[in-house]
Amino acid sequence: MSAPLRIAAALLAGTALCAGCAGAGSTAPAPTPVSATTSDLPATTVARTAATATPARTPTAAAAPVVLLDPGHNGGNAGATKTINRKVPDGRGGTKPCNTTGTSTDAGYAEHAFTWDLAQRVRKQLQAKGVTVVLTRPDDRGVGPCVDERGDAGAKAKAAAAVSLHADGAAPKGRGFHVAYADPPLNAAQSGPARTLATDLRDAMQKGRFAPADYIGTKGLDGREDLGGLNTATVPTALVECANMRNPAEAELVSSPAGRERYATAITAGILAFLGR
Repeated sequence: MSAPLRIAAALLAGTALCAGCAGAGSTAPAPTPVSATTSDLPATTVARTAATATPARTPTAAAAPVVLLDPGHNGGNAGATKTINRKVPDGRGGTKPCNTTGTSTDAGYAEHAFTWDLAQRVRKQLQAKGVTVVLTRPDDRGVGPCVDERGDAGAKAKAAAAVSLHADGAAPKGRGFHVAYADPPLNAAQSGPARTLATDLRDAMQKGRFAPADYIGTKGLDGREDLGGLNTATVPTALVECANMRNPAEAELVSSPAGRERYATAITAGILAFLGR
């Protein structure tokens, strides 16, 4: 008898032997399957089985959310005054300078260096949570980009949120952080989601033991109509002024790696809260 016929006969015999073996209320034991290697089967059977087999499914991971980080200013701005003074759209029908040099502590620690270092820390923490991060500038040696380009960058990156990182240069007595958002809003992203993002960032900063500013805004929030990077944004966007660099105590905090890590942890927590992660 050929191998295929032996296999079929064995299967039929097993079925016949098991029929009626179980008594009332009992369960019949399952028949023992007869195994066969592909060498026991006709070639046509092997081919047909391979063609109809269901392939193993590989779980598809959800796409990582994208966050745009905008470290304010740039290291080369001071040497390119003509470029950064060029007028660009402010998002509300007017114009304003492309960018500025930013501020610094009295000891000379520049805002552009602070925001660049802070962005690297926030990026590292977000990536550890599975978030894709895009930056508006590749290093701290260039010029610009202009504020309108920074505002457009979130949409170009298809970002779920955009956060601009800054530090203020106010009177030395003033201290604390504030989070700015576009107000009055100019589009759907600004009318609600941007305010939610700003609030999540404010709450996370407070949980990180940072005090809201005592010289600007209300309870750490500041609706603004004069910031081109917020006005031109079409994804939820907020701007964090982490501290007053002219205040001696806050200047010491932003100048230290430990202080910058604290700011990064708080900002990361606010972004993750907005993303629901």
